[in-house]
Amino acid sequence: MGLVYANIGLSNPRKPELRGIEVKSLVDTGAAMLCLPEHIVIQLELEENGTRDISTADGRSHKVPYVGPVKVTFENRICFVGAIVIGDEPLLGAVPMEDMDLVVHPLSQQLKVNPDSPNFPHHKVK
Repeated sequence: MGLVYANIGLSNPRKPELRGIEVKSLVDTGAAMLCLPEHIVIQLELEENGTRDISTADGRSHKVPYVGPVKVTFENRICFVGAIVIGDEPLLGAVPMEDMDLVVHPLSQQLKVNPDSPNFPHHKVK
């Protein structure tokens, strides 16, 4: 399977007067977090809430800023998450995808709402 990208909406729920943005995001089921480059954090005026220790694919450890909350939208789904500030493009990880009940369709290489719950997210809690 190749790289999967999706258009997602991002906004700052603490500053509703700021217009949200739509971005092309790398979809990575092997990553946990929402990752945002610094220029998007600046645009959305996201508040820094400390730092996070992370490990990247090359095995190195880094200390990076943690910002939020961030409102993420995809099709008829929304979630509110924190984000780590790293990289040069947005990356949508497993935590926000699970929160919005999204799935990656491997053949079409597209992010989609879960076809088993097309109208609203469904979560198992036990």
